[in-house]
Amino acid sequence: MTTPIGFIGVGNMGQAMALNLIKAGYTLRVYNRTAGRAEPLVALGAESVSRPSEAATKGNIVITMVTDDSALEDIVRSEGFMERLGRGGLHLSMSTVSPATSRQLADFHDEYGSHYVEAPVFGPPEAATARKLWICIAGSKEAKKRALPLLDAMGQGIFDFGERIGSALIVKICGNFISFTAMEAMMEACRMAQKNGINPSEMMEMLSRTMFTAPVYQNFGKLIAINAEQITLQGLPNSWIVVKDIGLFKERAVMAETEAPLANLLNDLISESPSP
Repeated sequence: MTTPIGFIGVGNMGQAMALNLIKAGYTLRVYNRTAGRAEPLVALGAESVSRPSEAATKGNIVITMVTDDSALEDIVRSEGFMERLGRGGLHLSMSTVSPATSRQLADFHDEYGSHYVEAPVFGPPEAATARKLWICIAGSKEAKKRALPLLDAMGQGIFDFGERIGSALIVKICGNFISFTAMEAMMEACRMAQKNGINPSEMMEMLSRTMFTAPVYQNFGKLIAINAEQITLQGLPNSWIVVKDIGLFKERAVMAETEAPLANLLNDLISESPSP
């Protein structure tokens, strides 16, 4: 654990994940576009660097947790990044991006003799803080084996979807799509119940304890019930994630030549609904 692990992207999610690595005894070298976000980690012994490439160490591991495809590609293709990661290096990509982008980047790593594992996560920043993330992985067996101790330090469970890059991300995109449809259904149900004299909070308390016990109903259900009259998909915290991930789901559906009418409807709703 003496060789620093690189960690790129320490926003709300990344910072919580990096903190758990520090608690597990890892030494970190961190990069974030807004350098100030790294200060809490620096206070605990992490080293802050000024360029993505400086987070990498030859033959070692670098983790990325960034916003989207463009941000991830900018890092991987930035000056010196692949050279510093070097032959035998491992890039553990934990962002939710297009499976096609992930495959392209995996091929790019192959050219340099380094390894690429995708490991998108399920859970909000609070779950990341509590080390309660669920993590999906895809990549070569040896690379995944090497990444497991790090993943164990950040999550409560790991699900392996094989060696084909893109597989774990498809699962992640499908999971997010199901969550968004559940949110929209709860919004409509809470508004209808309220208009008919039912307290939405009491209704969601009952439903989330009986028929729908998943976290999306228990956690978001409370938020939606309290704001039944005003809240929309656009009004959710970090609604840009909804826009991005519905787009990723639609993209994969088109590529797979499968119908996705509900995804199209959700896309229309979030595109047309005014923010409250």
